[in-house]
This record gives sequence, C-alpha cells and structure tokens, in this order.
Amino acid sequence: MPTIRQLRYFDAVARHGHFGRAAESCAISQPALSMQIKGMEAELGTPLFERLHDGARLTRTGALVATRAATILTDMQELADAARQDAKPLSGVLNLGVIPSIAPYLLPPLLPKLRRDYPDLQLNIRESQTDNIVEELVDGTLDLLLLALPIDHTRIETLPLFNDPFVLAVPTDFDKGKSLRVPSELIREERLLLLEEGHCFRDQALAYCELRKAGKIDTYGASTLATVVQMVANGMGVTFLPEMAVPVESRNPGIQLMRLEAPEPHREIGLCWRRSSPRREEFEAFGNVVTGARGAL
Repeated sequence: MPTIRQLRYFDAVARHGHFGRAAESCAISQPALSMQIKGMEAELGTPLFERLHDGARLTRTGALVATRAATILTDMQELADAARQDAKPLSGVLNLGVIPSIAPYLLPPLLPKLRRDYPDLQLNIRESQTDNIVEELVDGTLDLLLLALPIDHTRIETLPLFNDPFVLAVPTDFDKGKSLRVPSELIREERLLLLEEGHCFRDQALAYCELRKAGKIDTYGASTLATVVQMVANGMGVTFLPEMAVPVESRNPGIQLMRLEAPEPHREIGLCWRRSSPRREEFEAFGNVVTGARGAL
C-alpha cells in the first residue's frame, strides 16, 4: 500500500509535470523523490508516469491514481484541520487565495489585524485569477479564497461579506459637463480601458449596462489596475475602479474620479471554501477580520 509520503510526492509530480520542480516544491532532492515514486509504482505494479526528456506525463493509470490521491490528501488535510480547530481557532497553516483586484488594496489593512488577533496563524497567500484559485481550492492546494462572488460550484460554500461599488476614473482634463454622475451612455462613447481576459473585475465592468456592446473596449494585456490607471492619467481612455482601490489609485495626480448613475454598479466580495472543510467557524471568524479591514480603508 502506498504511503502518505509517496502520495504527496506523486501528487507533486502530477501537478508540476516535472520531477525536478516537484522535488523543489517538496523540499527534497530529485533522486530521493524519484526513489519514492518508483517504490509506489512497484507497490501498485504499474508505471504511473511516462518519463520524457523535458518532464513527466501521467500514464492512463497514473491519471486515475492522481484523482484518487488528490482526494485522499485533501481528506488527510481536513482531518488535521478538524483536530487543530478543536484546539485553537485560526492557528497553524492557512493557504489563502486572493484575486489581483483585491490583494493590493485589502491585504495592507488585513494582514496587521490577523497578526495582532491571531498570532499563531501561519498565512500563506496565493494571488491569481479566479479560475486558477478556484481550481486550487477544489484540489486541496488552497484552503480559503477571498474574491468576488458569485462562485457556482457544487463543492464550494460561499460567505458574502460586503459590496464594493465601482467608480469611473477619467483624465483630469475630462469634460464632465454639469453632471455630477456619469450615465452609462457617456461611457460607451469613450475608449474604455480594462484588465486583460481572465480577470473577473473586467467581466463585471463589462456587464454594467451591457457594455459588452461598446465598440471602444481596450485591454492590451494589462494585468493590474495600477497599469490601467497610468494609461488613464496619460489621456488614453477611461476605466472603472473598485471603491476599495480608490485610496491607493487616486494618488495619481493625472486622474479624477466620478460616481456613476444609480443604480451604481458594484461587486460582492466574499469568501469561499470546500463544503467538506471542517473549518467553517474559523473561516467565518476570518471573514469578520476582513470586514473590519474593509472599514479601515
């Protein structure tokens, strides 16, 4: 029977597709990892990987084993989580996934609060797009996600925390006329600068007043709001900003901010975790800290 250690090493090779990178992620030597994988293959009586000159590819049997191994490792982690939660809430390791349109703005007030209120918490942060961190939550790599809702997945439970309204960032010489609030029709006439494909904030902005039909949408591969704001400041167009980003991004002297006509567009910020996780109470406590950090912006 394969050991838990062998399953962990096997899972690492399956995820990385490379023995060297898997060994590095497991903090062991490649020969030691390879020996463990060979032992597991001998135990099961079948090759699990096709060894290639540039990596490793799962065999048909290996792919089946990889699915089961990931489930077993997730169950083992949740067993440890259940025991730890019974001892002390929000302690030990917590692997958190955060999307890029939240991380730079909410983490600065959030992390000091967590360090102060939960000094025994070892927080590991992974910043990536929604699809990536959702996949890593389901496969057990991450424990908790902080992102924009909704997330529709049968294995995921969600906790809404607060709404984050959108504002419009325009160049300082933008002619806004006498209107105090910007109608969506005006935005359609402007060159709209947005994040690249894959960012959920981009999709939420486009959904406002059916802006998918706008003819002047420009992404050009920008992956951060800071880059888009620089483009606005230099007269290249206008963009949406989430309200939580305003304290940081409004420091740019080349932009001004305008409110949008009611009903104001917004996104809902919340947490996600696996339904099978025993850490619901911990995650709810984490959500309270997040809400408090939001109030400090």
